[in-house]
Amino acid sequence: MIPARVKALLADRQWLRFLVAGGVNTLFAFGVNIAVMLAGFPVWLSMLVGTVAGIVFNFFTHGGYAFRDMSARRLPRYIAGYAVVYVVAVAAFELLHRVVPGLVLCQVLLVVPMALFSYVIMSRFVFQTHRGR
Repeated sequence: MIPARVKALLADRQWLRFLVAGGVNTLFAFGVNIAVMLAGFPVWLSMLVGTVAGIVFNFFTHGGYAFRDMSARRLPRYIAGYAVVYVVAVAAFELLHRVVPGLVLCQVLLVVPMALFSYVIMSRFVFQTHRGR
């Protein structure tokens, strides 16, 4: 039996659009990130470059496609949200890399948990709607 909360989450089209946009965004940012890392730069810098390179692209896919809101007023919160996601991703990578060998494998293992965390940040902090205002 599937719990009601899980059913509601799966029925939410916004979540599904976020997954599609996230897949495209992940491929883009992950590709940039890995290319920079394999070029010999430190992991923190490769993650930063991947994050910065993806912010504008991701704002269009998240804002325009997933959340249906391209308001420029959301951009500062979007950047702040991505900063939080970046800091958590770097910390998670450092912890995971202590027990899992391989830089790329650590990145791959973090994709799903960081996507979930990113959705929470974007849906509750950046693109939330306030009813009754």
